[in-house]
Amino acid sequence: MRLSHLARPATFALVLAATMALAHGPTPQKVNQSIAIKASPDAVWKVAGDFAGIGRWHPGVAKATGEGGNKEGAGRTLTLKTGGTLKEGLDEWKGEARSYSYRMSGEPDLKALPVSSYSATLTVSPDGDGAKVEWMGRFYRGDTGNEPPDTLSDEAGREAMNRFFAEGLKGLKAAAEGGKATQ
Repeated sequence: MRLSHLARPATFALVLAATMALAHGPTPQKVNQSIAIKASPDAVWKVAGDFAGIGRWHPGVAKATGEGGNKEGAGRTLTLKTGGTLKEGLDEWKGEARSYSYRMSGEPDLKALPVSSYSATLTVSPDGDGAKVEWMGRFYRGDTGNEPPDTLSDEAGREAMNRFFAEGLKGLKAAAEGGKATQ
């Protein structure tokens, strides 16, 4: 059976559309963690608000160094206790709103987190007599190809980011409520 010259472009378009539907890249993933802390928002912000100070309250961070303070464009390098290094850049720091936003800078370290890029925002707000801390992140999986290995998949990225945020929030809660840092 031969296709007429009029049917060929339509057939080609259908084949192309089917191929494109099967071959798609990664979609952005999101995680959102929050915790209630029995301390005033200002007291919590005093602990959490220093961009490079995360090593004082996040139990998974072995070492944190920073440059540029809390100004846009500042950077921090986190060495994780599980191995690997995260390099992050500060996009926005709002002291009065008790919030900052940052992103991965440089090449991803897939040993540290199985994601190829990310951005995140940490916010401290009033919650009754205490504070609520919300940590939201958006990221892409570690392997952005069409068939990533399980260790670099969307699910692996979500699990790692959720674990990192949850551990950090528990550490922040302990530091803010007990007045003690984790290191």
